[in-house]
Amino acid sequence: MIDLSPKASDLEPIETASRDEISSLQLKRMKWSVEHAYMNVPFYQKNFDDAGVHPDDLKTLADLAKFPFTVKKDLRENYPFGMFAVPRENISRIHASSGTTGQPTVVGYTKNDIKTWSRLVARSIRASGGRAGDKIHIAYGYGLFTGGLGAHYGAEELGCTVIPVSGGMTDRQVRLIEDFTPDIIMVTPSYMLSILDGYKKTGLDPRASSLKVGIFGAEPWTNSMREEIEQAFDMHAVDIYGLSEVMGPGVANECVETKDGLHIWEDHFYPEIIDPKTGDPVADGEQGELVFTTLTKEGLPIIRYRTRDLTRLLPGTARSMRRMEKITGRTDDMMIIRGVNVFPTQIEEQLLRCGGLAPHYQIEIRREGRMDTLLIKVEANHDASSTDARLASARELEKHIKDNVGISARVDTGEPNSVERSQGKAKRVVDLRPAE
Repeated sequence: MIDLSPKASDLEPIETASRDEISSLQLKRMKWSVEHAYMNVPFYQKNFDDAGVHPDDLKTLADLAKFPFTVKKDLRENYPFGMFAVPRENISRIHASSGTTGQPTVVGYTKNDIKTWSRLVARSIRASGGRAGDKIHIAYGYGLFTGGLGAHYGAEELGCTVIPVSGGMTDRQVRLIEDFTPDIIMVTPSYMLSILDGYKKTGLDPRASSLKVGIFGAEPWTNSMREEIEQAFDMHAVDIYGLSEVMGPGVANECVETKDGLHIWEDHFYPEIIDPKTGDPVADGEQGELVFTTLTKEGLPIIRYRTRDLTRLLPGTARSMRRMEKITGRTDDMMIIRGVNVFPTQIEEQLLRCGGLAPHYQIEIRREGRMDTLLIKVEANHDASSTDARLASARELEKHIKDNVGISARVDTGEPNSVERSQGKAKRVVDLRPAE
């Protein structure tokens, strides 16, 4: 892989600022954001009043812990525009979640918000090794989902040439990568595996492609998957983090020179880690649920938003700003199977140890009598698809899961391409237990 480490002159001054400088800027901006939310969003005024706190109570960064949380349910209950802090005519763009699990969450951006978002995605691409003039193949979905347009505007802000392919049509993705020779691809990691399948299908060598960097986000993925992708394509694979309620992609990003966690762009977002059960803040270095407060958003400020993502905060390395460890799972995708907490990424980690299996999987939870059971649907590699090889691979994975995750699971190894593919975020868990 090419060394894409940046020069000191490539960095913005804030990226190498001292912790005192960063904290001072955060407090100034946090006071503005909390006041802005309280004065302009009825939900926040009531929420703060009910909790007995006022923006004037925010005198230090630690005082933020006095303020109540915001959760996804709050956005849904104020659908569509009740959380906006500016008149609707000052909103330049609206994005929303799919709403497949309930009322969609709607977010709005002013012109300044769009400029800030674009600059932060540009910073993220640069941290990933991208530079002005690079060609970027964007395979995130366009539309109400923030991925496609967020990546697009950031790439243009950096001065890159954008190839706005969007998701789907895998054969076409492969053809355009070969024909347009992009330097960078931005896509979900699970769909990158589908693109890898497309290369294998056509007989093309993915290591000979033009891609130097893959910027992957929108779903948890493991370091084992990073190694799989980097080896397959001979490119760097880095993690980008974001969520629409806070901004979209570009809240945090790995630096290509270290790949040791995602640097949070703390000049615009203040992170906390809390105990997901008690809601109490925990110290840096301890694992818990990630909470964000926006510091500069005009259209939809968010105060102490519970992301449900599990991680921990670490000191800065390649940048002064703190890092968040790769997301290991979410409080709402954790499976409790016979008293054992299990995350899809743990299953993925063991799957990638099995040479006869492709890196595609889906987990089915069922109930047999009073017991919950796991069925892991996987598929054989093309060169290990005989009946005996498939059975051997299934037994191998079952043993890895039992030995390393601590539960018994049944593995069903199908033919190549038998596991359903996703063109966006992968649906890893299907819960088939009866409703209680």
